[in-house]
Parts: sequence; structure tokens; C-alpha cells
Amino acid sequence: MSTFYEKYGGEDTVAKVVDYFYDLVLADDTVNHFFKNTDMEKQRKHQTKFISYALGGPNQYSGQSMAKAHEGMNLQPVHFDAIVRHLREALTHFGVSEEDIADALGKVGSLRDDILYK
Repeated sequence: MSTFYEKYGGEDTVAKVVDYFYDLVLADDTVNHFFKNTDMEKQRKHQTKFISYALGGPNQYSGQSMAKAHEGMNLQPVHFDAIVRHLREALTHFGVSEEDIADALGKVGSLRDDILYK
């Protein structure tokens, strides 16, 4: 069985999803302040590798642990939920099936405890 990653066109597609996702995130006052001082080009590349891996692609993610990456941000459930909502919207926009979205968001949800209240 092909992975989600292969099924939807690999890293090229993931990069488009990530771009669209960050456009939504940066337009959202609930969460955009977290990215004020972020190199967004670097962030987009980094996130593309991370999401590719999360969706069954090759592991090229060499970043920090989730807990470390979000240290000092004190993210709250409202922030996490906004990010998940934008990711759902981006995946939907690119024609990803509801079942595959549920699977992807389940993987993201499993990171919740590593991300919140750090």
C-alpha cells in the first residue's frame, strides 16, 4: 500500500500544502505573533520535511524535538487547535480525502502533549 506521502505526490505537494497552511496561519491573529521573528522560508522548508515524514515520506527531519522546538512559547489549546484547523483546511484545499486528513491530524494530535504549555 502506498503511503499518504506517495499517494498525494510526495514532497512537491507537501511543500504546496505547507505554503498554503502558513498563509492561513500568518493571516490569523490568534497565532501569527508566534512567527513574528521567524525566518519563514527556513520554517516552511523545515515544516515540509517534518510533515513529509509524518505522512510516511523519508525521514529528512533533523530538527529539535517537539518539546524543545516549542520551549518558552507557552502554547495553549486555543493555539494548537487553530494550527490544526489551518492544516485541515490546507489538506482539504489540495483534495486530500477525509480519511487521510483524519489520519494525518491524528498523528499531529499525538504531539499535543509535547507542544503545549512549554
